[in-house]
Amino acid sequence: MSDLILALPSKGRLHEQALEYLADAGLALQRSGGARDYTARLKGATGVTVSLLSATEIADELIAGRVHLGMTGEDLLAEQDAGSRVTTVERLGFGRANVVVAVPRCWIDVSTMSDLDDVAASYHARHRRKLRVATKFVGLTRRFFAAHGIADYRIIESLGATEGAPAAGTAELIVDITTTGATLAANELKILEDGIILESQAILAASLRADWSDGPRTAARGLLDRIGARILAKASRVVELPGNNVEDALLQELATRFEARRMTAGQAAATSLLVPEPRVEPMVEYLRARAPGMLFTLGKPAQVFAPGNALAERLEAALAARP
Repeated sequence: MSDLILALPSKGRLHEQALEYLADAGLALQRSGGARDYTARLKGATGVTVSLLSATEIADELIAGRVHLGMTGEDLLAEQDAGSRVTTVERLGFGRANVVVAVPRCWIDVSTMSDLDDVAASYHARHRRKLRVATKFVGLTRRFFAAHGIADYRIIESLGATEGAPAAGTAELIVDITTTGATLAANELKILEDGIILESQAILAASLRADWSDGPRTAARGLLDRIGARILAKASRVVELPGNNVEDALLQELATRFEARRMTAGQAAATSLLVPEPRVEPMVEYLRARAPGMLFTLGKPAQVFAPGNALAERLEAALAARP
């Protein structure tokens, strides 16, 4: 049976964060040929070959169907309008950045896309040419501007530092990606109030064009089970109550009020409860009031394997819906 091919970023902060994420799921990268080897395996995942590529290459390979799964920036797939060819399995919570419309700070009367539409029309009438928008995100820009009814502009494809285009005189405004907005501010640019085109982050995406035969499907289920266990662990805490003779009425109350799930049974030395992170503090307060003499502990699980495999089910649903 053929392997599942998982594409991961080959360098930079996205590479580091992807490896940290997988390590938290008990999936360590194993390179046989050293740092210059661009193929690897994952310890803890059977039937998975890792291909190390740039984030842009990962997006291209997913769209073409040459890899099954990949971790890359949401913005790179959105730029190519890849929704019919690639599906998001999970948003990963790192690599956050926004694709935004930014104009010179001195444009004091321009704070919204509607204002920009007025400026674009008057600029065209006055100068006999359209506003220039410098960007690397040509597709996202066109779709966003069309949604706001703006037509009096032309795109200048940016090959370098986009934020410097207005100061250099090569464009009047920009569409760019930013994490904090500090670089935009340093270049005397401001983000329009409704000018956030995309709130991007790293995602685990699946190609809908790849060969999803039995081998890759089986490997994907195992891999996604481990990732799902990490996700549940990060969102949960374990509460240990003393002994196995905790009142049933108390356990039922904790389950009802705080979505606590019992993890132990029989003659266990303690009663372990899995509690969603946002419910932990209210539950602690309740226990301190309800049973002030009880000694209990809180812990943070590394992985939590629950019945089912939600990520694999999400993937199978997307594959089943393919034309």
